[in-house]
Amino acid sequence: MEQLFVIKIGGNVIDDEANLNRFLTQFACINAPRILVHGGGKIATRLGEQLGIESKYINGRRITDDATINLVTMVYGGLVNKKMVASLQALGCNAIGLTGVDANLIPAVKRPVKETDFGWVGDIPAEKINAAPAKAMLEHGWIPVVAPLTHDGQGHILNTNADTIASILATGLSAFYDVRLIYCFEKKGVLENVEDDNSVVPLINQDIYARLKAENKLFAGILPKIDNAFAAIHSGVKEVLIGHADDLKANTGNETSGTLIR
Repeated sequence: MEQLFVIKIGGNVIDDEANLNRFLTQFACINAPRILVHGGGKIATRLGEQLGIESKYINGRRITDDATINLVTMVYGGLVNKKMVASLQALGCNAIGLTGVDANLIPAVKRPVKETDFGWVGDIPAEKINAAPAKAMLEHGWIPVVAPLTHDGQGHILNTNADTIASILATGLSAFYDVRLIYCFEKKGVLENVEDDNSVVPLINQDIYARLKAENKLFAGILPKIDNAFAAIHSGVKEVLIGHADDLKANTGNETSGTLIR
């Protein structure tokens, strides 16, 4: 099968224009079908402050009330998405900006209220994966750039974790492509010692993951990425790589840098 790269960019890379431009230049040069999924939470927080919309979090997860869903729709689906698409067009990369709402790309369900009401936050059931629109765009030669918004089929937009969206897209397209899912951020990979940028764990499987967690060697922020990585692997994705945004070119080749999850 033809190779496909599903690449998620987030963290401090999006917030820094020079870092983002460096990443997008590498992304535009990949000579294979690819999809870009992005976040943008810090930009939404800053603009929210300017508009008088306070960002509220519980355990690091954003509470998405009525004002906040309007904010993130404008920021993720508008400002961040279209600036990336414009930058890629300038690099000769025929990108098309999307959310999970467009073409019914990513149907979701509103997260049920348990201990916490997260508001307009979406979870994506595996059976709702809809790979057909993305496949059609790739076959047309377009490069989807996907913002982290989904919908519930009842007219409501839902704020949805970008790592999860990347995992879901990779899973849905693994029936048609040999998929490598790549999570890019500001670290060189999964670190055994968060204070040492060179303590990259080169390969993780379930046994290694269980040991590192038991020894409390993984910082909390990396755990959802690894969990999404294993979810993708168990659903047909060939491999997942977590690495630095500046290493994207290497990580779309055979000699990878970062943490490979198989």
